[in-house]
Formats: sequence, C-alpha cells, structure tokens
Amino acid sequence: MQEWLDIIPSKIKRMQAEQRKGNEDFGYPRNPKSARNDQIESSPEEVAGKRGIRRKNGRRRRGPHTRVQQESSDGSERNRFLVNYVDYAFDDFGGRQPPVYPGLSTVWGSLASKAKGYPVGPVYDDVLAMAWFFLELVVKSMALEQTRLFYQSLPLGEDVPPLQLKEGVFRCIMQLYDCLLTEVHERCKKGLSLAKRLNSSLAFFCYDLLSIIEPRQVFELHSDGAQVLVSLYMEKFTGLCQSVLHDCKLTFLQIICDHDLFVKMPGRDPSDRNYLSSILIQELFLTSDDDDLSQRAKAARILVVLMCKHEFDARYQKHEEKLYIAQLYFPLIGQCMQILDEIPVFYDMNAVEKREVLIVILQIIRNLDDASLVKAWQQSIARTRLFFELLEECLILFEQRKPADTMLMGCSSRSPDGEGPTSPKYSDRLSPAINNYLSEASRQEVRELWEENLSAAISLQVLEITEKFSIAAASHNIATDYVRLDCITSIFTSLFSRSQPLDFWNALFPVFNRVFNLHGATLMSRENDHFLKQVAFHLLRLAVFRNDNIRKRAVIGLQILVRSSFYYLLQTTRLRVMLTITLSELMSDVQLTQMKFDGTLQESSEARRLRKSLEEMADENRSFELLKECVLPENALVAIPEVVSENRWSWSEVKYLSDSLLLALDASLEHALLASVMTLDRYAATESFYKLAMAYASVPNLHIIWLLHLCDAHQEMQSWAEAAQCAVAVAGVVMQALVGRNDAVWSRDHVAALRKICPVVSSEITAEASAAEVEGYGASKLTVDSAVKYLQLANKLFSQAELHHFCASILELIIPVYKSRRAFGQLAKCYTLLTNIYESIPIPVTDATYYRVGFYGDRFGKLDRKEYVYREPCDVSLGDIMEKLSHIYECRMDGNHTLHIIPDSRQVKADELQPGVCYLQIIAVDPVMEDENLCSRIERISLSTGRMHARVFDRFLFDTPFTKSGKTQGGLEDQWMRRTVLQTEGSFPALVNRLLVIKSESLEFSPVENAIGMIETWTAALRNELDEPCSSEGDQLPRLQSPQRILQSSVAVQVNSGVLSVCTTFLSGEPATRLHSQELPQLIAALLEFKAVCKRAFGFHFRLIGKEDDKEGNDFHIQLSNGFQSLTEELSHYIPEIL
Repeated sequence: MQEWLDIIPSKIKRMQAEQRKGNEDFGYPRNPKSARNDQIESSPEEVAGKRGIRRKNGRRRRGPHTRVQQESSDGSERNRFLVNYVDYAFDDFGGRQPPVYPGLSTVWGSLASKAKGYPVGPVYDDVLAMAWFFLELVVKSMALEQTRLFYQSLPLGEDVPPLQLKEGVFRCIMQLYDCLLTEVHERCKKGLSLAKRLNSSLAFFCYDLLSIIEPRQVFELHSDGAQVLVSLYMEKFTGLCQSVLHDCKLTFLQIICDHDLFVKMPGRDPSDRNYLSSILIQELFLTSDDDDLSQRAKAARILVVLMCKHEFDARYQKHEEKLYIAQLYFPLIGQCMQILDEIPVFYDMNAVEKREVLIVILQIIRNLDDASLVKAWQQSIARTRLFFELLEECLILFEQRKPADTMLMGCSSRSPDGEGPTSPKYSDRLSPAINNYLSEASRQEVRELWEENLSAAISLQVLEITEKFSIAAASHNIATDYVRLDCITSIFTSLFSRSQPLDFWNALFPVFNRVFNLHGATLMSRENDHFLKQVAFHLLRLAVFRNDNIRKRAVIGLQILVRSSFYYLLQTTRLRVMLTITLSELMSDVQLTQMKFDGTLQESSEARRLRKSLEEMADENRSFELLKECVLPENALVAIPEVVSENRWSWSEVKYLSDSLLLALDASLEHALLASVMTLDRYAATESFYKLAMAYASVPNLHIIWLLHLCDAHQEMQSWAEAAQCAVAVAGVVMQALVGRNDAVWSRDHVAALRKICPVVSSEITAEASAAEVEGYGASKLTVDSAVKYLQLANKLFSQAELHHFCASILELIIPVYKSRRAFGQLAKCYTLLTNIYESIPIPVTDATYYRVGFYGDRFGKLDRKEYVYREPCDVSLGDIMEKLSHIYECRMDGNHTLHIIPDSRQVKADELQPGVCYLQIIAVDPVMEDENLCSRIERISLSTGRMHARVFDRFLFDTPFTKSGKTQGGLEDQWMRRTVLQTEGSFPALVNRLLVIKSESLEFSPVENAIGMIETWTAALRNELDEPCSSEGDQLPRLQSPQRILQSSVAVQVNSGVLSVCTTFLSGEPATRLHSQELPQLIAALLEFKAVCKRAFGFHFRLIGKEDDKEGNDFHIQLSNGFQSLTEELSHYIPEIL
C-alpha cells in the first residue's frame, strides 16, 4: 500500500504538468487563458458554484464530495487521509492555485495494470480496499473538466451537458472497472466481506458517472457493441443464485436507482423506456422467491424508498409526469400477480414484506390513467381476478382495527382473518426520530392516527378503482366473469367487512348506488347469493353503529338493496329471506340487553339503534332527508333503470319488509330479556321459542330450528300434545317445500290434511321455501326422509297425549311414502297401528283441562290486563294451577307489590283494584264444541258427564251465578246466570300451552231460564246414558252407577228441593204470574220431558238390577221408585197433566 501512496504524488505532478495537453483526450476544445481569467476575476463563492455541476431547477451538487467518497453500504469508514487528499488535490483555493489536471487516462491504465500485477496476497487486498480512492480520482477529474468546459458558454440555471468520452478513455475506464468487477464476482463466491465493500464502491462509481458522462455509456451498449458498466455488471451476475452474489446485485441496483436522474434515464434502444427500471423490476421479482428473508425485505425497501422519492420530487408533480412514472413501474404489477398466482411464493412472505410490496403497487395504480387500467383488465379473466386479489390483500394488510371495533367486528363470524395474526403497523417502519417528534407534537396516539389515515386512503383508492372497473364492465370491453362479476363482489365484501372511518363510508354509498344501477341484475342473481348475504349482514351491522352518520348510510344501503329487488327480482320475498337470515346471524354479535340499576334487564342501546334503522328504512318522509345527507339524488329510490319500463317501488311492501325484520328483532329481544326466568316460567319460555319460530318462518331452516327447541321445551314439561304439534309443524315445513318442488310423494291435499291438525302450517311457506335456498338455509335439507322422521315423532307424541284421532291422520300421511318406495313391511306396520288406533278412538277420554287466567298489575309487564286460556293435563286441578302460577309470579314481586289470587269468576274492574297488589284470576273453563248451541240453558255439567272426544278448540266458556242485588248466590227466584264465551288466538292443541283471549262475549239467563236449564241438564244426562250403544258382543252394558247417580240427584225424596223447588217457586202463587208468555210452556214442557225420561230410566235401571241380581240394588231401586212416585204426586198439584 505504501508503494501506491508513493506513486500518487508523482502521478499528480505529472497530471499538473500535462494540464493543457490532457484536455484534448476528452475530445473537447479548451481556452486555458479564458479559464484562468475567469478564475482570477470571479469570487471564491462564484468559482465554487461554477465548479459544481448545474442541475435542473438551479440546484447544484458540489464537485469535491461524491458518493464514492462519502458513503459505504457496509458502514465501514473511509481512510480520512485519502479523503482529505482528494479534497486538497481538487481544490483551487479560490483561484489562487490550479487544481489537479483531470486528464487521467494514462494514469488509469497504469493503475489497472499495476492492480493486475498483484493478483494475490495481502498487498493486493489492500489495493482493492482502497479502490474507492482511485475511482474517486476518476470521477473528480471528469467533474472538474466538465465544469471548466462549459464555464462561460452555459447560461445560469441550465443543465450541464454530459461528457461524451472518447473510445480510448472509455476503454481505459472499462479496463479498471472490469478488473474490479471480476474481483467482486470471484470473492463473493468465497463469501469474503471485502467483496461487498468493493461492490458498493463500484455502484457509487457508476452513480457518480451518471451525473457526468452520457448515461447510455454507463449502462447501455456502445456503438461498437462493447458492454459497459451496468450492462457488464448484470452480465457477470446473470443466473447466479448464491445469496452473497444476489445481495451484491441488490446493493448495486439500490445505489444506482437512487440517482436523481433515474426516472429520465433512456432505454437500451432510443425507442425503449428506462432500461435500468426494467432490470430493477426483474431482479426484485427474482428476489421475491428467495429464501433469505433479509434480501426480500431489502428488495421491498428499495421499492418503497424509490416510490417515496418519486412522489415528493418537485420535478415530477404534474399529472403526465406521475403517469410516466406509473407506467414505468407498471410491469411490476404483472409480476406481482404472477407471484400471487403462485400461492407458496406470495404467502410465504411475512406481513411486513407484503405491505412493502403492496404499498408500491397502490402508488403505481394511483397515478395510472383509465386507459392503462382498462388495458390491464383486457388480458384475461384470470389476470383480472389476480389484479383484484392484490387489492384485497391491500385491504387486509392495511386494515386499522380499533378496540371499539371488537364489539361488532373482531368477534363476528364474518370478521376476515379474525383468528389470524395482526399485521404489523406501517408506522413501525418509521425512524424512531420521526415517531418521537410526532408523539411530542400531538396529544393523540400518533401511530393510531397514522395507521387510520393510511388505511382510509387505501380503502378509498380501492373503492375508486372498483368504480372504474364497474364502468368499464358495463361496456363489456374488459375480460371478467360477467355472470357473477366476482371482482366487484369480492372487493365490496372486503370493504364492508373492515373497520373504516367516516370519510370512507361517505364515499362508499354513492359508488354502491352507481354500481347497483349498472349491474343490479347480475348482483341480485342467484349466483351472487353469498355476496348479497354478506352485504346484507354488514349493512345491518352498520345500522347498529353509535355514529349516526354511519347508521344513516346503512339505512340508505338497505333501501338500495330493496330498490334493486323491486326492479330486478320484481318482489322482495327473496331479499326478505336474505335479511332475515343475516339478522339472525347478527343477533349473536349484538348485545340486545343491558342491566338496569335495580338488577333487571332492559333493551340495550344497540337494539334501539337497530330498531330505529329498520323503522327509518320504511319511512317515506325521512328517506328524502337521508338521501340528501348521503349525497344521493332525491329520486335515487324511484328512478327507473334503463332496462325497466315502469316504477316498481312500493312503500307498502317496504313497510311489510321492515315489520317482518322488526318482528324478528322483538322476538330475539324478548328471548334475551327472559333469560333469567326461563327455568322458572316455562310458559314464558315456550312462548319465547314460539315467537322466534314464527318470526323466522320465512326461512325454513331457522323456522325448523326454533320449532325443535320449542318441541324439546314441551317434552320437558310433559306437554305431549304441544310437543306433537311442533313436530307436525316441522313436517309441514318440509312437506310444503317438497310440494312446491312438485315431488311425486305428496300433493296439496296431503298438505291440507296436515293443516287441519296444525293450522300453523300455511301456504305462504311454499313460495318462500324455494326462495330461501341460500348457503344451507333452503330446501337442500328439506327431504322426504326428514318429513317422515318428524311425522313419526308427532305420531309418538300424540299417542302419549292420547289424541288417537290425530295419530290416525299422521299415519295416513306416512303411508304414501312407503307405497311409493314399495316398502311393504313398513306398510304392514302402519296398517296394524291404524287398526289399534281406530279401536282406541271410541274410548271416552277427556284430553285436557282448560283454565282462563287474567293478569292485573304493572309487575306483570306485557301481561297486564290480558287474559289467557291455559291447556293443562287432565290431572291438573284448579288448585294445582293456582299453586303453580303463584310460585312463578311471586318471584316477580318486589317490596312494594304483593300477589293476590281472585277466587271466583266475577267480572274484574281493573281500575278499581287496589294499587300495589297484582291480581291473578284463575277460572276453570270448558271447551265449546263446533256444533254447540251457546244459547242453550243446559248446564255445562252435561259435557263432562257425556262421552266427549278430543277435538280442536278455539272457544271456551264458563258460567257465573249472580243476583241483581249484587250477591253471588240467592233463591231460585233471584238466581241469574252469566255465560262468558272466550275466543282465543288460535286453537288447542297449539304450539304453546296458553293462548291469548282476543274476544269475550257474555250471555245472561234469567232465573226461570236458569231453572229450565237445570231440568234440561238432568234430562240430557239421563238420555245420554240410555242412548249409549252396547258393544257387538252385548257383554259390555252401560255402567250401572252412572244412571243411579243421576236418578238419585234428581228424584230421590231427600233431594226434593231440586225439581220440586222449581215448581214451588215458579208455578205457585204470585211468581207464576210474572213469567213471560213463552216461559211457562217451556218450563212445563221441560218438566214433562224430564218425567218421561225418568220413567224410561227406571225401567232401564230395573233391567240392569235384574241382570246383576243384587239385593242391595233392588232395595235401592225400590227406594228410588217410591221417591219418584212421591215427586210425581207433588208435581201433579202444579201440572195436573203430569199424571
């Protein structure tokens, strides 16, 4: 190394001596005199300024300090003595001393020869370590000569023309460059650190030459075909996959591409664009498949730095300049799509690397014109799809999630990447100094603000690109899937599913409206069911937001979907199914209830906001204001698309849609509010399941799910009839769907027969079941086997409830299935069961008991002042249900309220009840037969003594005795009777244990009508016993005890207060004159008919006694006969013809 230092002074002296002569080696004329005069006449500042290289916009770079001298990529320090020497040698000290002569061509040759003289050994390593010094001498000399040549002729502010080197000089440079490049190549293979330092020196050498000589001579082919500098470098390193070599190549490109003139550099041919950028893009693409994470990160960082430099370069702020840069890098997008297509390559990158690459892609796309984008979308459907997959990756990796988003976003089943790792923040890549400065300058968390702004900017850019794509797709001049428009649907789904700021939502819905105007028919088709369901879910999610501006825009979004449904589907049934499904899914993410101060639950603010949004969706007066706030035309909802000829918007249908969604919301809310009392109040629990089942009736799968929950709840309560009704309802849903699909097993007649058992099975489900085939919610699960399964369950439960006639109807619906399958064994079992059922039907049975329950008191909540009819098993007495309901509702009383049960059936005046007391009125009621005459005076005792079979009941009655004086009981002449008839909402057996009373009517019977009814009751009871048919064998006669009991209560001497008291009261003395003209003959006719039936009954009883051969029975018969004879004689005083 000392030998090299000894050579330098002598070389410099020789260069100074050859100052005039060496100028000609560069091929430029020179006037030394004028140059010297300029140096003398100019000030030191002017000389220094003129010596520096003039650049665009008047900026200058000082000649003495180049990047070769100042920088080192590996961080090693330069020899400061050599740095100072170079500064000294090239300084003219204000014109007082001429600097070193720039013509060093002969010196370069000797240096290269000298370097080659030491191919090995430590001396040669020292020479290579100081190669930057000799390269610096070359650059300094060229820069100084360039300045001197154009010192007088160049106007101020203009760029200095580059030097055009002669071949001799250029060949000398190439000789030295090739020598050093070979050393880099060879030493990289051995992994020596010296190679990296030498590689950086060569890169900085080329970097400085770009500012001095013709750029084509730096990286292009010369006229004689010889490779130069950059081209030579890339040729030597082509095809090498060693990590060190590739790292050197990236370092070289990083330094070269950082040059200020990089954007304006020419191509290899005059018609080509930037040759260096094409090399850079190619090498970065190769790096993406490298296993070395540091190299991939380095490549990504090169891109980001370059794009940032271009973005903030004052020379490239015009639109056409930005477009030029974007087109320069546009091939990178195609290579990235190729990376994305090769799944392992792209997804093996970490999040930081992906973000680095994607931010560059977004910057390129942002500055592209529409024509370039359309050209990119015209290549193929697959390439277009990959383009939008890149945009989706951008939305994923740059999403900014806030803690508040976890309420409806992070925990949602629709949340993308909900279980995946969170992407690192882009602000983590900022330098600590910048972060510290921003943190001190702002009170809010600067990283959150940075990330939010970045995320919003990217989302807005993706939205803008999607809108451009939508417009291009409308003209069908791009390559995409026009059946589904999956590029648009995937982007919208991704945009909706992510946390976004208000500015984004403000911009989204006008675009959303335009896209549906252009492509509504495609987006609303069955092929896009998944997309519609996703959008519907997120619109409902936004409708819960606390930010009212976002909530209002969600309402507009829902109205846009409704409008598209009107115009492209001609109805809202399918959309209603979609929204119902998504509302059901949203209920798991929304907190419907919140705790009050007293520990009870109430409706949450989220539920109230959702309710408000659904109501505003159908508010015609409010819609115009919402449209204006969302920057949409006032006629956006009623504007007729081009493909439609008439206005199909209907506010009434929108109201119906809104009401159905509100019904589902109310049912879900009520279910949530009852969570704490579900186990105690089983009646409320079953009603809650029932309301949910009805609210989601438009979606077969959801309807079935809640019906099965209800069925399980009834089985826990041993309410077999109600559980069976649930199973029938499930089977009805399946059968309706099958009939709607024209299955050959069942017909509409079979469905009508099923509807007689369970009126809940309605014809509306048929149309909606076929419309609800959405992602597993539709008819794909509705099969014949599932229908048979639930019919068999219903048959089993009806059998447990002893409702055998229903069992027969169920089996008759199963038989067609086995017939169609020729399953003769199953048919034989069905017919055997039918035989047993039909034999069981005539057996007398009382299927249930019924009670009317009235609620009076504010602690009952929604039940206050309402009446219900309860259906209970036969063994549940009035006392049992009183005890059960008391236990349920006593728990709801607080310290200021008590529970009281009204023990009778008198009319309750709620306004006159004592405050602070909650009342329950529980009354046993009787079901009304379909053909029963309610105006008959016959007492209801006849229905309990008769052979009444189980039927479907929706009317019930109870009798209440009263007097005009206000007393409950009085003599026969004062005893009135009030008959109350109740109409329920639905019929029993039903899906629930209690039904609301929707209508109540009263009939009053006068004392004489009441007495006539009492006599007719006994007459009817005896006639029922006498007319009871015997069995075919003749060995099962009517029971003896029943006629004995009726005769004893009617004609025995000790009970002569019955019929005899009626005659005494109404047929003797003054009261008889008060009877109406029709009442006296009716009373006499009732008495005569009663006497005739009694006489027939005594004969019937005598025959029974004789067959039984019972001595005690004979004595009792004689006693009854004597009593009847005495009664007849007494009655003859009032009715002589009775004898």
